[in-house]
Amino acid sequence: MPLITPPDAVARGAAVRQDRASARASALAIAVCSSEGPVGAHAVAAVAGHREEGLGVGRSRSTRRRHNQPIAEGSMVARTLASLAAALCLAGTAFAQPRPAEPSAVLLENVRIFDGKSGSLSASTNVLVRGNTIERISKDPIPINADAGTRTIAGGGRTLMPGLIDMHWHAMLVRPTVAAMLTADSGYLNLMAGAEATDTLMRGFTTVRDVGGPVFALKRAIDEGIVVGPRIYPSGAIVTVTSGHGDFRLPIEVPRTIGAPQTRQEQLGAAMIADSPDEVRVRVREQLMLGATHIKLTAGGGVASPHSPLDASTFTEAELRAAVEAAENWGTYVTVHAYTPVSIRRAIAAGVKCIEHGHLMDGQTAELLAANGTWLSTQAFPDELAEAFPPGSLERMKARLVFAGTDRTFELAKKHRLKTAFGTDILFSPQLARRHGTLLAKLVRWYTPAETLIMATGTNAELLQLSGKRNPYPGKLGVVEEGALADLLLVDGDPIADITLIENPARNFVVIMKDGRIHKNSL
Repeated sequence: MPLITPPDAVARGAAVRQDRASARASALAIAVCSSEGPVGAHAVAAVAGHREEGLGVGRSRSTRRRHNQPIAEGSMVARTLASLAAALCLAGTAFAQPRPAEPSAVLLENVRIFDGKSGSLSASTNVLVRGNTIERISKDPIPINADAGTRTIAGGGRTLMPGLIDMHWHAMLVRPTVAAMLTADSGYLNLMAGAEATDTLMRGFTTVRDVGGPVFALKRAIDEGIVVGPRIYPSGAIVTVTSGHGDFRLPIEVPRTIGAPQTRQEQLGAAMIADSPDEVRVRVREQLMLGATHIKLTAGGGVASPHSPLDASTFTEAELRAAVEAAENWGTYVTVHAYTPVSIRRAIAAGVKCIEHGHLMDGQTAELLAANGTWLSTQAFPDELAEAFPPGSLERMKARLVFAGTDRTFELAKKHRLKTAFGTDILFSPQLARRHGTLLAKLVRWYTPAETLIMATGTNAELLQLSGKRNPYPGKLGVVEEGALADLLLVDGDPIADITLIENPARNFVVIMKDGRIHKNSL
């Protein structure tokens, strides 16, 4: 009696052969394409069309009839995948441009240096960058070996300054709307953030301190050269309390059950809820495990959150201490969102090293900040930032209350000589992000242009150093000096004499360098 294969076994066998052949065809096409170009891809397509091993080609007609449908489908899949790979290779060959080799060194000749520390420009100077650091600064000519791959840029007396630093940034929250952030696919949100990161760098901001959001993947992509963007010092998810700033849950999601599936904001890594010292420790340690350089908590009410009154004080001192202890065990620090005197004082008592915002503080609170050496990372909010929220909404009303305190906050900071950092906190407004430099220039209402630029470079870099060994970019930032990391801007003009130059980076930043690599050179 002849051996008869059961139909289901035939189908399974055909499916396996189909998968194998499809994988072979597509993998071979891609491999040949990458190494041999479109000619190789066409060859693979021909092979797929005439030697579909394992799919019945070359068998007798009666054998093929027994496996008729699987064979036909498998053949079609293999041909399609191979042809697609060939097409992609052709497209890639047509549009891909060879990437020029990076110079081993860059010599910037005849530049005047704003070093991020002093309030005046140097005389005509030459600067040699080798690798990712500034190797030499000299008023005398710097000899170079023309055959050693050194690129020379004639500065023409323009200003060479450190790259700008934004100390209150949310890379994932600049472009999406609130609704998109809560509902859109995470892949889409990351692509938006990647595009914004490139634009951020092209505005001259070579470093940002991200104080809340799922940016670990974006930071990695930038560091690996997959995406062009600034250095990112990430806090990871904001740690908040039930009903605190950062709690965007709907009323139907309350009460929270410990151990229940995470909410959307927690799944994204945007904000994590913690309602006891022990929960705080867990959430802080999770962010440190993921790569946080510092920790961000919301110690008081906020503008953007629907359930968070501005006057509310959220974390208890014990909960704040738990966060500080966990962070310090990792050699880093905690910064907190806080507007009111009560929330700021409680944070200082718990050992917090930096206060974000502080727009509603009083004179006594400012004195306490000064006495403890606590940093103030504050922002000159523009009125149009409130337009990110619907007209008549509670969020827009809260924004107006906060913005009204801006002038007094900067006056107190100057009066008490607070260690003050510059940031923008741009949320849900790509239009406002395009005015990044304008927001910095706005500080001349309270500071001189030189003081403003020092704050956005050398001073901000001092705050970054609080990350200690969690610093992902060892080296000096925010300054132009020998041995410092080469994050540099060449400005067409003198920004100390005319700070409005930074408001138009497309025209006035003629060279943008980050980590020794030139990302823009319009000379």
